[in-house]
Amino acid sequence: MTLSGDTAAGRLAIIAGGGLLPSYVAEAARAAGENPVIVALKDESDRRWEGYDHAVIGVGDFAALEGLLNRYGIGRVVMSGSVRRRPEWREVRPTLRTLMKMPATIRTLLSGGDDRVLQMVIRLIEGNGRRVVGAHEIAPDLLAAVGPLGTAIPGEEDRRDINRAAEAAEMLGRLDVGQGAVAIGGRIVALEGLEGTDEMLERVADLRAAGRISPRRRGALVKLCKPQQDIRADLPAIGVSTVLNARKAGLAGVAVEAGRSLVLDRAAVIKAADEAGLFVCGIDRGLPAWGLE
Repeated sequence: MTLSGDTAAGRLAIIAGGGLLPSYVAEAARAAGENPVIVALKDESDRRWEGYDHAVIGVGDFAALEGLLNRYGIGRVVMSGSVRRRPEWREVRPTLRTLMKMPATIRTLLSGGDDRVLQMVIRLIEGNGRRVVGAHEIAPDLLAAVGPLGTAIPGEEDRRDINRAAEAAEMLGRLDVGQGAVAIGGRIVALEGLEGTDEMLERVADLRAAGRISPRRRGALVKLCKPQQDIRADLPAIGVSTVLNARKAGLAGVAVEAGRSLVLDRAAVIKAADEAGLFVCGIDRGLPAWGLE
């Protein structure tokens, strides 16, 4: 079935933060016959959007977002890409409909975890009859599957590290803090915080260079979707930079949650992993041994 630019479900808008994901979602939408509108977040979106209907708005400017969605007849919204900085309360511009909710909105932005903030934004967008859809619904080919992506396969020690890091990542997710953890030799050496995955891996590399981590043990990075997370926003994602930084950190490989994580530029990720001798695999918390045996 070929879709027109304005479907019965309403035109698609892509809220674009930083990184590669918004581009992949936009390309997948175009390939499906959509004519997406790009809402580029000011100081976050890092690409030019020529060839698309697009506008730039501030992260906390809900009034401008509402006006833009109305102007283009938007019925569906995808939230994609990273947001490095939350707006200050002075930067939040509510709509008339949400003005009474302003105190709760400010409290959530200032003190809520990422998942709470995203759930609030979804409610604000959907409060006017629109529907928020996940990036994986527009670009399903990005979803990780169970098992290895490349030629390298986790060994017995690697599987122990994956299991240990997965336990830590799940606990971290329940606290609404981060999605990733690194285990080396069965020991948790790093947890993902506000800095993100690449910076966490840089810390691991620094620890190894300083002799705080044994050079004889390699270890694994695991990224999981938070147990309570709305999968329409902020799914864990890896790309070539993840593989390269895992190599610099001396790790044996990377594992992500199958069906609930995204692999950006899959062919390039596999090529980089194979060249580095690292495994990249999808795991499933519902399967014995995470689906690795």
